[in-house]
Amino acid sequence: MGAKTWMLVYSSGNVSELLRGTPILDRPASLALAKKLFPEHSLNPQDDVDLSFTCPRGKSLFIACYPGVTIIAAKEFTIDYPSQLPTKFLDPKLGNTLYFHAMHSVVDWFAYAIWKEGKLLRSLSLSPDSGVLEDLGPRLSFEEPYWNGQHPALDPEEDASAYPLVFHPLDLGEAALLEFFGYQLEGEIDPTQIEPSQIPLMCFKRSKTWWKFW
Repeated sequence: MGAKTWMLVYSSGNVSELLRGTPILDRPASLALAKKLFPEHSLNPQDDVDLSFTCPRGKSLFIACYPGVTIIAAKEFTIDYPSQLPTKFLDPKLGNTLYFHAMHSVVDWFAYAIWKEGKLLRSLSLSPDSGVLEDLGPRLSFEEPYWNGQHPALDPEEDASAYPLVFHPLDLGEAALLEFFGYQLEGEIDPTQIEPSQIPLMCFKRSKTWWKFW
């Protein structure tokens, strides 16, 4: 698997429904929010990316404001403990539901979290090397088949002790993308899912703002 994400999604409704039908990207609102959340940086516009690529490196920032949905991807969201997301990102005014989704195929790490009106409801973070780093709040229904062994990380003929988790974290990460946002990055093509490559995100290179006083 080669999928990677580190993003926040704010919404006041069903994300997949709101993103269907080629919604119009609100560029002025996206830029204004980027400046509000990252005031310490100068923002240098780059070519757009899209929802199939939400793993910016370094100081790159991806952001998109659509009617009812806001998407932000930045390296700051590669945190092992989603519950420790800085409070500036928890403003319910950005959307009454906040989703955190992050996964990294190199280390088989996956993490997600959900807040409602600024209150944390669920946070999970795990990888085969570190085990379960965070497991807060009740499990959601889409998780249960994985914890119950219905999607094992290894084939039946393989030694179960060869992998320290009952399921592959990236498999659960793909399930979370489908559950919350209506798309997946890997797996079989399904025409009922939204096509993430059709959802543009603005891209900025960030540089530190230096103030001089005379």
